[in-house]
Amino acid sequence: MKFYRYLYVGESVTNPAKVKWKLKNHIGQLSIYVICLANGMDQLEIYHCAYLKQKYYRFHPPVIIGISGSYEEAVELVMQMTKESLETTGCCNINAYLKKRTEKGAAYGD
Repeated sequence: MKFYRYLYVGESVTNPAKVKWKLKNHIGQLSIYVICLANGMDQLEIYHCAYLKQKYYRFHPPVIIGISGSYEEAVELVMQMTKESLETTGCCNINAYLKKRTEKGAAYGD
């Protein structure tokens, strides 16, 4: 698994390091959802972590942008990312915002 440098973590996730370790080692978790960069025209995708246990994802790991304890919380994180992108760049291109945030570091609120 590949994780975004400034990983978005939902409030219900109490131990993000443990969740990341379990995701990397393909250990099942009941209530964890991940927000990943999309491969196609979409910007982001939300998956239950069990979806990532498929053999395909061992050879083609997604870039995980955020982790949450429920689907609703994952949607809230995506809304937060969209709001930050709109305030910072003036558009809702989340992928470009995340890339600029990684390149600029502290200039985007970190």
